[in-house]
Amino acid sequence: MFPTEPAAVNNGFGALLKNRGFMLLWIGQLVSQLADKVFFVLMIALLENYPPPPGLAENSMYSTLMVAFTVPAILFGSAGGIFVDRFPKKLIMVGSDLVRGCLTLLIPFLPREFLILLILTFAISTVTQFFAPAEQAAIPLLVRRENLMAANALFSSTMMGALIVGFAIGEPMLSWAKSLLGEEYGQELVVSTLYLLSGAIMQPINFKENKPTTEHRGSNHLWSEFTESLRYLKKNRLVLNAMLQLVTLYCVFAALTVLTIRLAADFGLKEKQFGFFLAAAGVGMVLGAGILGHWGVKLHRKPLPLIGFLIMALVLGVFTFTHNLLLALGLCALLGVGASLIGVPMQTLIQQQAPPNMHGKVFGFQNHAVNIALSLPLAITGPLTDILGLRIVLVAMSLIVAAVGVWAWQNTRRVLQDVI
Repeated sequence: MFPTEPAAVNNGFGALLKNRGFMLLWIGQLVSQLADKVFFVLMIALLENYPPPPGLAENSMYSTLMVAFTVPAILFGSAGGIFVDRFPKKLIMVGSDLVRGCLTLLIPFLPREFLILLILTFAISTVTQFFAPAEQAAIPLLVRRENLMAANALFSSTMMGALIVGFAIGEPMLSWAKSLLGEEYGQELVVSTLYLLSGAIMQPINFKENKPTTEHRGSNHLWSEFTESLRYLKKNRLVLNAMLQLVTLYCVFAALTVLTIRLAADFGLKEKQFGFFLAAAGVGMVLGAGILGHWGVKLHRKPLPLIGFLIMALVLGVFTFTHNLLLALGLCALLGVGASLIGVPMQTLIQQQAPPNMHGKVFGFQNHAVNIALSLPLAITGPLTDILGLRIVLVAMSLIVAAVGVWAWQNTRRVLQDVI
């Protein structure tokens, strides 16, 4: 399962930098992540050129577009993982980039109708659901077992970096493309080039994949393969527990996305400046991931996820008594450090414990569960805050996060401390 890579006394980032295949995968997914974020900015920017259809208000176009962008993750998350186990992972990743690049390039040549824009957005987001599980399943094929923690730390930090940088540079990049390359197709050309560049970067990677068994080759029932992943998770409590912790982590961040809009007003900022808090949390995640990647071996057998949940719970509780903006940003950074202590070890554990022929299905189901779980906090956090108040909601979140962390550790500590 684990390939040969250059021998190195040091594990962690030093060994990864010498691993050509992993570096190509890392750079390729980084470019692809940037393309995803800039593509979303592009869709929002293009709406001004598309008249609203009859019966749909102009403001509702934004919500409808966001639904078209997010629904594929709920519908096809697990299906993408099943295909990852059936076909070569490089083919899926490079093919996904190629399809997304070509679809983006089609936009200027199609009629300016909102329905067509919705269909293209839905299609591109659907293709993305195949790229994500293939990327996660590819990491164990390129990295030694002892370096998986560092690999996931690097991926987590750059994923958060792409989220922050992508949305930050999206508008300036598109404005530059519009003025330099032309208003007709300049913006679409830049986004399409990013997708195609990602595919070209990953093309030279040589994966040593396990061939599907005869049973899997002959099976054409997607539902039966989906239920197979459920049966596996039901039997493997360790992987299921790790996945539940990741889902909880993403739920907290989804709720914070809504709460930071209210927090921005409380700290004297404009509502649209809520991104400062999320950016600070992103910096903390990058810092925490860097610590894990560099000193991960020394932190072996430490209750990292428990520490992470308790840090997050502490920050959420203290937030209710904070009135200084710099202190609030520092708390957000600390929250990000706690999040990395959960996300990186749990993702590493799933990669280590799941058998290679189940990687695609497990990671597909993980992405599916995370995207479904994100919907509930986004839907109820705002109304709950209006009814109960910001302080009560934050304290309640703090108690829930602490309880989940303690419960998860008590259920798995005997086996978890030997794995992470």
